[in-house]
Amino acid sequence: MPRLSRRNALILGGVGIAGAAAGATGFFANQRLSSTSSSATTSGNALVEPTELHSVNGALDVALKSSPQQVTIAGRDVRALSYNGGVPGPTLRVRAGDTLSVSLRNGLKDPSNLHVHGLHVSPENNSDNMFITVAAGDSFDYQYELPANHPPGVYWYHPHLHGFVADQVFGGLYGAIIVEDPEPIPADRERVLVISDITLDSAGNIPSATPMEKMSGREGELVLVNGQLTPGIATRPGERERWRIVNACVSRYLRLRLDGQKLTLLGVDSGRFESAREVNKVVLAPGNRADLLVTGSAGTSTLSALSYDRGSAGGMMMGGGSSRGADEIALATLTVAGEAVAPVAAIPNQPVPRDLRSATVTARRELVFAMGTGMGMGMGGGMMSPTINGRAFDASRIDTTVQFDSVEEWLLTNTSTLDHPVHLHVWPMQIIEQDGRPVDTMMWQDVVNVPARSSTRVRIAFDDFSGRTVYHCHILDHEDDGMMGIINAN
Repeated sequence: MPRLSRRNALILGGVGIAGAAAGATGFFANQRLSSTSSSATTSGNALVEPTELHSVNGALDVALKSSPQQVTIAGRDVRALSYNGGVPGPTLRVRAGDTLSVSLRNGLKDPSNLHVHGLHVSPENNSDNMFITVAAGDSFDYQYELPANHPPGVYWYHPHLHGFVADQVFGGLYGAIIVEDPEPIPADRERVLVISDITLDSAGNIPSATPMEKMSGREGELVLVNGQLTPGIATRPGERERWRIVNACVSRYLRLRLDGQKLTLLGVDSGRFESAREVNKVVLAPGNRADLLVTGSAGTSTLSALSYDRGSAGGMMMGGGSSRGADEIALATLTVAGEAVAPVAAIPNQPVPRDLRSATVTARRELVFAMGTGMGMGMGGGMMSPTINGRAFDASRIDTTVQFDSVEEWLLTNTSTLDHPVHLHVWPMQIIEQDGRPVDTMMWQDVVNVPARSSTRVRIAFDDFSGRTVYHCHILDHEDDGMMGIINAN
């Protein structure tokens, strides 16, 4: 089977648009789906979704405790990190204009904090402030005020204290946020699928990452859906399910395929298409999310993560010696059986996305993402050190100052041999150009992948909020080791 060109996939904003998946049955006929199960893990149980908490009368108040817990992952008793005793943590459902209040209690042995990934909210005070440190044993009360016009879609939350992010997310600290549609999109059922990966030793503990794993970006040996290994999903022919998918992996790219079923993509990250698109696969970089409709056709199908080449570091290919980056991985099994149901209503068109291609640009700048040789933070001498514009992260330095209520054009250049997914907090990015080729469709994302040795051009409207926040590589090991910068909008 030919490999999908990373550049071609990402010109389409991470979406493999090649017609309906119906008729694609047998796509995996000659492919081997790798099994990540072992005698110590179990798979195939019915999908269990995280607890859901809904806003009422414009407010959602949440008590969130992070702590080491004995939890069940892939059918095993595991010592992992958890929000409120679950992996993932609870799903938070809110609406535009709501106030989300989170009282975070840090029960870890290390400091931590909280980031509401993708939400367009203030970066200051007790909102999405990356410079807050919640010491071990302490608590902090966050309050996020969503604008009345906040985009609907799939978002998520996770820790974001520099130097601790990858370990805490890999350990199990993540959960979904749903901003509901102002007008419902017809579906028979909705599911939240938080995809993550993890490595467990024989005692059910999570081993520390090696320097090489940190340099490349660690990928776990088990790939989970809602903390489960290859869970089962049951539906009926003709039923339209809405799947809210989060890539909560620290470094793993998810090239998702569901053979034999009709897939209709509403959007990626906070970006919503004006008209839903039929697709046959969806590519999600770490931190990306997909809002996907699945219409059932009778039979059994496998939700799989196909191979994805994200480059190499130090002459070593990703995933050498394991299934990582090479084989297909079965994530879940969909069984469609029973009496067919009547079709649901047509998918309504959405508001026309904002288009900055004709906007007045007040500044243009380039950010160069590189893996230089030197003393990488936490990597040891002689290893590759992640930098942006030749500098590693410094919490005391403002790297970029932008004018509030302006539009800027950024050229994101990747000189390394690894893909780097670039995440900007607070303000989403419109993809304008991929590797010198204009992008015709309007694509808004808050994580934009920049393939190895290529460039991507984006435009950003720095409106609604001023203040100081960050941009960084969402290979979280790279972020922790210095591939992050501070931006101040004033």
